[in-house]
Amino acid sequence: MSHPRRAVIAITSATAPLHNGNPTGLFISEALHPFQVFTAAGFEVDLVSETGKYVPDWLSQQPDFLAGEDKKQWEDVSGAFRQKLDNMPNVKSIDGKKYGIFFASAGHAALIDFPHAKGLQKIATDVWVEGGVLSAVCHGAAIFPGVIDPDTGKSVIQGKTITGFTTQGEYDMHIMEPIQSWGEPLIDEWAEKLGAKYVRSAGVWDDFHVTDGRIVTGMNPQSAKSTAKVALEIFEKL
Repeated sequence: MSHPRRAVIAITSATAPLHNGNPTGLFISEALHPFQVFTAAGFEVDLVSETGKYVPDWLSQQPDFLAGEDKKQWEDVSGAFRQKLDNMPNVKSIDGKKYGIFFASAGHAALIDFPHAKGLQKIATDVWVEGGVLSAVCHGAAIFPGVIDPDTGKSVIQGKTITGFTTQGEYDMHIMEPIQSWGEPLIDEWAEKLGAKYVRSAGVWDDFHVTDGRIVTGMNPQSAKSTAKVALEIFEKL
């Protein structure tokens, strides 16, 4: 069966004060790097959020996370990435059956809206049912509570091994208190709730991803590019 050479990247619409009062939102490289990987492979790539809006994460715009060519692409509002990001379609207009890869980008804000993002979850579910690849990075795995396998009636990650941002990382960044105020589970907690096995690399900022069948997950911003590359490799073998 031939699958569409199209990818859809999910974007968080949520925002909240986090980094010393600066906003969390979309972690830019976690969407930009997959966009680069998929477009370089000849894919048509769309970006979509639950509300059609986004707020850039403050931390993701700092030099440690955004520099060089990436910074140029982010600041080029007429470029392909910003045009897609700044003009996202209505989530209800997106037909998941037309995509071969779903990629959930993140930012801490994804913990807030992704577990409840029915529109994004439907897109991911449609990609899954059609035999496509589901991928997520960092906090993007918070999308999986509502991505249901029709054969089991359970989340697609039940019985799977996944990764995502570490609880240690939240403590190391000294942001656990505001995150806990949101009242939403962390990624390892979601894994346990949904019957998945959570694994991580020793280093919080290691480039680390996990593949389990048609599901590919990455641990942190440093893993966004490698996660997208592996999702592409899995797609090519379908």
